[in-house]
Amino acid sequence: MSKYLLDKFLYTVDRDPELVERYRSDPAGTVSWWEREMAGTLLNCTAGERTTWLSFTEEERQALAAHDHVTLFQLGAHPFLTLTLFIAMFERDHGPLEYQRAYGKAMAHISLPYPDITT
Repeated sequence: MSKYLLDKFLYTVDRDPELVERYRSDPAGTVSWWEREMAGTLLNCTAGERTTWLSFTEEERQALAAHDHVTLFQLGAHPFLTLTLFIAMFERDHGPLEYQRAYGKAMAHISLPYPDITT
């Protein structure tokens, strides 16, 4: 498991409007493509610099493909990253703050101590 890789996925997808739409319409395909093509890139470095050892676990792939922010949080993904990305993807389908309230309600059963979200 790599909390870093989960957070990197959420961070990089959220900052690219085309990837946001791709992840919204084809989550499993986007996760697969991103892991194959983008996971090894080093952010803010030249394109030639890559790493090869990072990959998602099957549980991480499934949670990302299902847009399952509760499981992602329990796996250590930072909730701010899931919330901002998922707002970009799903807020348009809901009224003002409706998605944010549903997001919080879905996580209401999680109690202290919260999962470790440090990377």
